[in-house]
Amino acid sequence: MRNIAFTLREAAEKLEEKTGLIEAATGKKLSFRELENYSDAFASMLRSSGVNHGDRVMLMVKPSADFICLTFALFKVGAVTILIDPGMGYKNLLRCIDKVKPDIFIGIPKACLFKRVFSKHFSSIKKTFCVGPSFGLLGKNILGAVKAFSNQPFEIYQPAEKDLAAIIFTTGSTGPPKGVRYEHSIFAAQLEHLRKYYKIGSSDIDQPAFPLFALFSTALGACAVIPDMDPTKPAYVDPKKFVASIDQYKVSYSFGSPALWNVVSHYCIKNKIRLKTVKKVLMAGAPVPGELIGRVFSSIAEDAEIYTPYGATESLPIVSIEGREIVQETWPQTVKGMGTCVGRPLPGIQIRIIEINDAPIGDIVEAVECKNNIIGEIIVQGDVVTKAYENNAEETRLAKIPDQGSFWHRMGDTGYKDENGRIWFCGRKAHRVVMTGQTKYTIPCEAIANNHPAVFRSAMVPIADKNYPGFFSPVMILEPTKNNGLSEEQLIDEVKRLCSVSDLTSDIEHFLVHTSFPVDIRHNAKIFREKLAVWAEGKING
Repeated sequence: MRNIAFTLREAAEKLEEKTGLIEAATGKKLSFRELENYSDAFASMLRSSGVNHGDRVMLMVKPSADFICLTFALFKVGAVTILIDPGMGYKNLLRCIDKVKPDIFIGIPKACLFKRVFSKHFSSIKKTFCVGPSFGLLGKNILGAVKAFSNQPFEIYQPAEKDLAAIIFTTGSTGPPKGVRYEHSIFAAQLEHLRKYYKIGSSDIDQPAFPLFALFSTALGACAVIPDMDPTKPAYVDPKKFVASIDQYKVSYSFGSPALWNVVSHYCIKNKIRLKTVKKVLMAGAPVPGELIGRVFSSIAEDAEIYTPYGATESLPIVSIEGREIVQETWPQTVKGMGTCVGRPLPGIQIRIIEINDAPIGDIVEAVECKNNIIGEIIVQGDVVTKAYENNAEETRLAKIPDQGSFWHRMGDTGYKDENGRIWFCGRKAHRVVMTGQTKYTIPCEAIANNHPAVFRSAMVPIADKNYPGFFSPVMILEPTKNNGLSEEQLIDEVKRLCSVSDLTSDIEHFLVHTSFPVDIRHNAKIFREKLAVWAEGKING
């Protein structure tokens, strides 16, 4: 059970002075040797300050060389790194902190000030380190103190099998965010899939829009370019800056949400830009439209590949498909309401489709497997599948199915398997609309409404059926494209006619327009349908 910090050390020994990380905003560059030495210095300083293996360390640092090196330093010490998206809102953030009870706090001055303002939620904190100057008011300046520990090789902690490397929180797109327990073995397995399946290695230059992927890149020996953007708002990326750093540093590979690539691809097409160095793009976080994939293909190298890996914070990556297969084969079925094809399981990953059940499942023998092309819930088993949530036994019991000493993870998603072994995603289990006599699934039904050119995206949500207690009626909510020239009444009328000719949507009575859907803070792509459902209930049932 190796500590994944060894991957950076091996990269430094092999690649030495090759550039390992670039901050696009500042132009700062560090070689793999400098990354290793810097993380060693941080590890030595933290250890000398009383940070030990097993300590829970809340890390609130912006994407940067400091973030990468501090994370590797914590791995080297054997501490548990706690990563929470700050954009989830302070109430959710404080709930997450209450759940994990961190021992150590490391943050930029703004984060340290937040800790002081909400001090009762940080009562478990024993030591605080400030990443930047605060005149000693907000904690020890770790950047100044680390200089005294340069050129001190650090002995990397060897973890036991159950030792945690990190606790990473879900986005909370269906319910409160949950802390996912990551052992070192999970990170190691993820790295192997990125290395072998996606063929990421030392010849690549990566520009990841999600900070944790910069960690993976450097561990794989690829140079990571940290883009000049707010990672909690990928839909609002400045495409000029994102494209400029791709061009300047000859980026060959990039991971980002569909929301980010939607902005970047529109910018490239408008300005007749082709990112000829980009040979591989990964898009994940929400279903990826075939039209977007086509736009991205026209914006990158002609022989490039686009992948849309499927997974979740609890298990990623588990299924994948290449963009050309989507555009040529599966997307024509998606627009007819067949769901979104997410591809085939990665090597060593097992996927099953079982009959939908909202209750815990005590043993895999109790789960009834569905036949091909029958929608059920998706479960997974494999080396990237995490074992439990932190301090949340009830959610763990709901999400895991025991299987003779092992377990399956319930993705919380609905879908089916086709005769070619491909998995098709039909929406979150919690978002399905259970009616009298039938169940409607979000992704297939929304695809029909999305065919209208003035619909940017749609969301089908349930509202209480007044005639049948315990059952629901579907409402189709439309987010229009900007400056489409239609009034709300015209748009609803035209989409109603479009939906009336499909068996999936012909019986939907309620249509509403919402000008800006609430979305998750990690990818800006997952629609918060729960919030829309409350809004729709108020509009229709008063």
